[in-house]
Amino acid sequence: MGRPASALEDLRARILACRLCEGKLPEPRPVLRVSKTARLCIAGQAPGTRVHATGIPFNDPSGDRLRAWMGIDRDTFYDETRIAIVPMGFCFPGLDQHGGDRPPRPECARTWRADLFGHLPQIETTLLVGAYAQAWHLGKAKERRLSETVRAWPRHWPRYVPLPHPSWRNNAWLKRNPWFEAEILPALQERVRALLV
Repeated sequence: MGRPASALEDLRARILACRLCEGKLPEPRPVLRVSKTARLCIAGQAPGTRVHATGIPFNDPSGDRLRAWMGIDRDTFYDETRIAIVPMGFCFPGLDQHGGDRPPRPECARTWRADLFGHLPQIETTLLVGAYAQAWHLGKAKERRLSETVRAWPRHWPRYVPLPHPSWRNNAWLKRNPWFEAEILPALQERVRALLV
């Protein structure tokens, strides 16, 4: 007889089987990576089209940029014993009229997020990728605009690290805010190294 499933494994199985938004999404296909040993968590927005097709989070150019920001390779990034990946919405939300991804479905965070993070007490640092993750995790401590929240990173350090989304759509933002790469990325990479030892 196999060993009994842990509470986290049971919760993960229920999330992966979730069909709460069936009929509101192109096709429910939850994507997440969690373990009882990961000390670093990436809280993203929601899977994009490539992630939806493969079931692998950040399996796209945004993921390549995020890994570069963190200073790690793909093998390290996808080692779920060391890094948890928990988007605000577990399923691809579909495309808007401009061809961009829709926001994550709000039912997802309301239904699963508090319970899931209750099973992850060992997480020491969470990277808040984008405004939706920043709003949920920081609450009233979030600034009015994403740029201001990211700029205020020392206030949340080291528990939370607010980041812009690594999408190519933010290239102009990165160009306008050179302090992000100069100030935050060296500290982020040092923190990531410390958590992955």
